[in-house]
Amino acid sequence: MQKVYFDSAATTKVRPEVIKKMISVLEEDYGNPSSSHGFGRSAKNHIEQARKNIAGYLGVKASEIIFTSGGTEADNLAIHSAVRDLKVKHIITSKIEHHAVLHTVQEIEVYNEDVRVSYVDIQNDGSIDYAHLESLLNSFDGQTLVSLMHVNNEVGTILDIKRVGDLCKEHQALFHSDMVQSVGHLEVNLKELNVDFTAISAHKFHGPKGVGFAYIRKNSGLRPLIFGGEQERGYRAGTESVHNIAGMDEALKLAYENLEEEQAYVVDLKQYFVDTLKANIEGVKFNANCCDAGHSTYTLINACLPISDEKAGILLFHLDINGIACSKGSACQSGSSKGSHVLTEILSEEDLQKPSVRFSFSKYNTKKEVDYVVQVIKDFMA
Repeated sequence: MQKVYFDSAATTKVRPEVIKKMISVLEEDYGNPSSSHGFGRSAKNHIEQARKNIAGYLGVKASEIIFTSGGTEADNLAIHSAVRDLKVKHIITSKIEHHAVLHTVQEIEVYNEDVRVSYVDIQNDGSIDYAHLESLLNSFDGQTLVSLMHVNNEVGTILDIKRVGDLCKEHQALFHSDMVQSVGHLEVNLKELNVDFTAISAHKFHGPKGVGFAYIRKNSGLRPLIFGGEQERGYRAGTESVHNIAGMDEALKLAYENLEEEQAYVVDLKQYFVDTLKANIEGVKFNANCCDAGHSTYTLINACLPISDEKAGILLFHLDINGIACSKGSACQSGSSKGSHVLTEILSEEDLQKPSVRFSFSKYNTKKEVDYVVQVIKDFMA
């Protein structure tokens, strides 16, 4: 049986070069980076060099990069601290955000009666209604925080982040964007964008799990959520995960050094998958215009399959037992029996009754794997 991993939007395979780098740091530079002796200084050097390198990739200052345990912590740091420290009284977000944002905002909405939450309208193609966003920005005089993700993790829709940032600046609103699905896959220059806070996770661009970073604009006024030490310039207490940070640095370096070549490869692979599905599965649909290169990321498709009710419930199980890894939604929801909150917002009632599957790709996938997956689906539907 062939094994196929088409779930890179959930997590990516770690590059061999990254593993080699991490092992080297674990073996040789195991000192506590807060210690003043040579072992500690050696470990600290890895952290500060990574901070400088990552800042350079994104066009910002090294002091604006704060290492975290991943994207979820970075999202929480920005949103909770903005409410507490920057006197945010109005949060504008959408109902198709990653739960790291959506559940954080809902928690604030429940327990902080001084904060109003507004949800920008979503179009059927997964994009936000920019006119409605502007209307919401005009509707409140107090400090507002806008939190909208750059690339949707389920359907791939790309936010016009420059347009949103400019709107926020015009209305003196703060802007936070979860960029977990874009950094390492798209060119991002934060210096050119009016973004105050972002969240990034290493395991989405062939780095290790359990590490990421927040971009926090200089002089933002945020204070930490985690206390107990002065690590990370006082933004985040706790001994840094040196080998993971070094691995993330190596992964992001390789992602951008090889971006043009690897992007072209995955773009071609995605188009081949779309064409092969269309040729073999009559009635297949692609949610939220995820096949449109100008609208959606090149790393995934979200396909609505015309499968009968009695078979729909066991589709993912069938794919799994045939060695195929994919997802019905984000991996963070995979243990839940609930449907995708993203698809619920954008699909018709008729299409919601059919199974939708996210297939996401990387440089490690092949057209031979595409052929196998499509044949397994075709046989299942017969």
